[in-house]
Amino acid sequence: MTIFMLFGTFFLFTALTVPIGIALGMAGLITAIYSPNISITFLSQGLVTSTDSFPLMAIPFFILAGEIMGKGGISTRLFDLANVFVGRFTGGFAMAAVITSMFFAAISGSGPATVAAVGGIMIPAMVAEGYDKKFSTALIAAAGSLGIILPPSIPMVLYGISSNESIGDLFIGGILPGVLIGLFLIVWAYFYSKKMGYKGTNEKFTFKKLFQAINKSKWSLLVPIIILGGIYGGIFTPTEAAVVAVVYALFVSVFLHKEIKLNDLHDILKNSALSSVAIMIIIGTANAFGNILSMERIPQAFADLFLSISQNNFIILLLIIVMLLIIGLFIDTSAAVIIFTPILFPVAMEIGMDPIHFGIVMITTLAIGFITPPLGVNLFVGSGISGLSIPVLARASIPFFFVLLVGLIVIAAIPKITLLFL
Repeated sequence: MTIFMLFGTFFLFTALTVPIGIALGMAGLITAIYSPNISITFLSQGLVTSTDSFPLMAIPFFILAGEIMGKGGISTRLFDLANVFVGRFTGGFAMAAVITSMFFAAISGSGPATVAAVGGIMIPAMVAEGYDKKFSTALIAAAGSLGIILPPSIPMVLYGISSNESIGDLFIGGILPGVLIGLFLIVWAYFYSKKMGYKGTNEKFTFKKLFQAINKSKWSLLVPIIILGGIYGGIFTPTEAAVVAVVYALFVSVFLHKEIKLNDLHDILKNSALSSVAIMIIIGTANAFGNILSMERIPQAFADLFLSISQNNFIILLLIIVMLLIIGLFIDTSAAVIIFTPILFPVAMEIGMDPIHFGIVMITTLAIGFITPPLGVNLFVGSGISGLSIPVLARASIPFFFVLLVGLIVIAAIPKITLLFL
């Protein structure tokens, strides 16, 4: 009855469109009042201790770094570089949009931030070049999911804390899966563009243009190198890397690109603070929610249930993926990682999965939820940019759902893609 009360109240509040953090907190509170075995004091202590964590400090700093870079003219420079490579081909603008999203994903750590930064530039540009607005918006929304697959990634930080795995290893493990899914999106964009007759710029590739584009975007391209190189070089931790990213982004955007003025910092800091607070509320309440699950031994019960269904490891993994796809329809990625990592992690270990591989599979699966309603955060961001309704955009995103799904299956079936550099 305790678990029925916990999940029942949570899904009720979610159905009533209560914000996810509040829904989690209210579900935990009502369950604590109902159950004699759970203390409200225990829940309140969990809210504080779960957010009092040095690794978690990486999240607000990565959000701030992404906000600064999004306003600092970095997206335009990255697109110019991508366009030099692929702009002349059929569907060149579409392919350049995906590559730009991959570049920005390796900076921001957030799916919606990637859509907002890249889509604000690319959707109007693609429409002006003759691309269908529905295709253009759906493409950017799907490519925005790479924001949490390519490092640095906020959900990877949360998974690392929840599972006691190395955040640095997760960052490295996400590189090839993110690139692979990006390539799948590029291939689909090419064939769709060929079918629809979307031509390229017909401009010849020259090394002069390439060097000019690299020179313009060189400061942006250094960000992932500094972050990952610093972590794996033992120079700083992932949290310290996030702080370095903020300082670097601020220096580049204010003094080198000169796209941000000092009076712009107020809005940047405000937006970053609002995003950070929302995520930290989710982290605190989701942790309290997870503590109740642990007290009721739900992780072990789930492990026993999955293992009783089949002895085939791939079938069990497939069941986990299906479960996470359903979860992604309704629950925010950050909350899903915190709640379901303790539940599903023991199952993954029972079937012999590498913990880093499982983390990447889990995050990639939940990333698909960015383009699946009713939650579909990237769809809402894309809708705000393009003016298209959510139902129209959701239908346009169906092909991209299957492209991302194919990429997920390949990543899940071939662990070496994740573990090659580890």
